[in-house]
Amino acid sequence: MRLSVLLIGILIASPLAAAERAVMPGTGSLEAAIAGAQPGDVLTLTDGAYTGPVTIDRSITIVGNRAAIVDGLGQGSVVTITAPDVTLKGFTVTGSGRVNQDLDAGVKIVQGADRARVENLLVRDNMHGIDVHGGRNAVIAANEIVGTRSARMNERGNGIYVWNSPGTLLEGNTIRYGRDGIFSNASADSVYRGNIMRDLRFAVHFMYTRNTEVSGNVSVGNHLGFAIMFSNRAKILNNLSLGDREHGLMLNYANNADVSGNLVRGGTKKCLFIYNAHKNLIWGNRFENCGIGIHFTAGSEKNVLTDNAFIANREQVKYVGTRNMEWSHDGRGNFWSDHPAFDLNGDGIADSFYRPNDLVDQILWSQPAASLLIGSPAVQIVRWSQRDFPATLPGGVRDSAPLMRPLTIPVPLEILGHEAEAAERWTEGNYDDTDADNLQAH
Repeated sequence: MRLSVLLIGILIASPLAAAERAVMPGTGSLEAAIAGAQPGDVLTLTDGAYTGPVTIDRSITIVGNRAAIVDGLGQGSVVTITAPDVTLKGFTVTGSGRVNQDLDAGVKIVQGADRARVENLLVRDNMHGIDVHGGRNAVIAANEIVGTRSARMNERGNGIYVWNSPGTLLEGNTIRYGRDGIFSNASADSVYRGNIMRDLRFAVHFMYTRNTEVSGNVSVGNHLGFAIMFSNRAKILNNLSLGDREHGLMLNYANNADVSGNLVRGGTKKCLFIYNAHKNLIWGNRFENCGIGIHFTAGSEKNVLTDNAFIANREQVKYVGTRNMEWSHDGRGNFWSDHPAFDLNGDGIADSFYRPNDLVDQILWSQPAASLLIGSPAVQIVRWSQRDFPATLPGGVRDSAPLMRPLTIPVPLEILGHEAEAAERWTEGNYDDTDADNLQAH
């Protein structure tokens, strides 16, 4: 009797073995298969069309090929995940609604749907691609996300939207078209790495995001590469911004960031824009062939800039302020391609300091019409006096230990191909409708 009771107890306590079930295409077939599934089941979609929207309210796995297409028919979010430990792999998701305020998406992961895995999907023609909206520890990996191309860029959705979803891993996704590639809002403790983002407003856009790493990502031909705004303790590591239009990297009200190993190049108006950002470590980056290498303004303080390379920028530094700023640390400064210096003792540090701007530069920034006088004898006398009598200089940037050689950051061959494709984008006047300098529109 005791043995019988024990066996019954074991059977009751043990879940049924997970089943693998094939699902045939058709209207309502996927919804019915989900309703009949048990936790742990695997639903395999055969090739064909499946009507949505559908909600996954139990811990199951759904797999299929790209020819298996789940279509939301323009109604809300196509696939909504409400249960923990759900996995989606391999198939196509399309046809969400177009209501941006409702965050209609191809895949939506809501609060309580923790540890979701979305892998190798084709997510196309949706308002937002994948919306991680409260679910913790999600993994979004190796997906191809193709957004909408409506005329007004600011009215499109994001490739991946992360809201209040700690522990999110975004890895190896390719994102093209739409508004922002990755928009992270009010989230924390996540990693976004190895993603490729093209033809967007911003590649990566942070608002109120904490303790999150952005590493090894590629931004090509976007209006702005990496916008870190109102955020704390970000790690911006080893990313590429190639041929982006406005800024390669922007720190706006961003504090305590580690910005290192990044390459920005290719006609961008500003390689690096720092606006009211404090206590950031900016080291080992290469800023090349921009209109302005670094624009530094709005009272930004206690930032360390060292071991960076500023190469062939039309204007290396634009510093609007009267404070004296020292841009070297522990005896090492930055490389400046326009600094004609010698290194007689061969220690790799130039024998003379570098100062990029003088009083004339500041006048030109505030009064552009004064450029008509730039070649006049009076202006040349002012510049001569500031060079030979430094006490007459206004506050500004000084690098006391400039480097003699720049660091190099390689670009993979595949990414060089993307960069070449984007090279003529902005010369053709294709500026869409967005203004990256309008900080209120972000």
